[in-house]
Amino acid sequence: MPVPLAPAALAPVALVLVALGLFALITWQVVAGGPLVGVDERVSRELVRPDGFSEFLSDLGNVEVAVPVLALAAGWAARRARRAGAVRWWVPATAALALMALVPLVVVPVKMLTDRPGTPVVPPATGYFPSGHTTTALVAYGCAVLLLLPWTRPASARRALVPVGAAAVLGVSYGLVRRGYHWPLDVVAGWCLGVVLLTVFVRVVAGWGPVTGSSCRSSAGTPSSRTGPS
Repeated sequence: MPVPLAPAALAPVALVLVALGLFALITWQVVAGGPLVGVDERVSRELVRPDGFSEFLSDLGNVEVAVPVLALAAGWAARRARRAGAVRWWVPATAALALMALVPLVVVPVKMLTDRPGTPVVPPATGYFPSGHTTTALVAYGCAVLLLLPWTRPASARRALVPVGAAAVLGVSYGLVRRGYHWPLDVVAGWCLGVVLLTVFVRVVAGWGPVTGSSCRSSAGTPSSRTGPS
């Protein structure tokens, strides 16, 4: 008899399906010029107020900012994991950096296919959908938080990591819309892609099983009875 999947195992699948479904809906509306595009443009006109602060926030999604932050987090987490005797200590950091390299390979073809013009406050051009800055921020800062969480001490600092990472992503999203670099739907589509990529990252890393030396061997140095993934 098949073993039913636990709710915890189904949650990531449901999250990916919702994100992909929303992304497909928005993409269809953008390509077809549907009613959501009209709402999107009206919302943008209400929100766009270019200023220095929105410029600063949007710059946090630049590759030149987000990727070095992720690289530093990956290096620090890998070093801590190796010093702690973790098995396959290099997997999470390598997976995060590989995922970051995958972002343009996912975003750029969609930009080319949709060919969406920018807002009235940017120079005439196309290829604004989806927002690559948003996806870059979500993957870079999201992976950085996930890499640092197991090794951050004290507990108060660990509890602050998720809000700080979320604030960075939301700040980039707000800055892009407020500055007029992207329509709101561009940013929402960027979130959808980022959520899918982050979920894949979590599942791939979890699928490698135990990551600490103590999980695989007993204190006497002999294999423990635990053989499955943690």
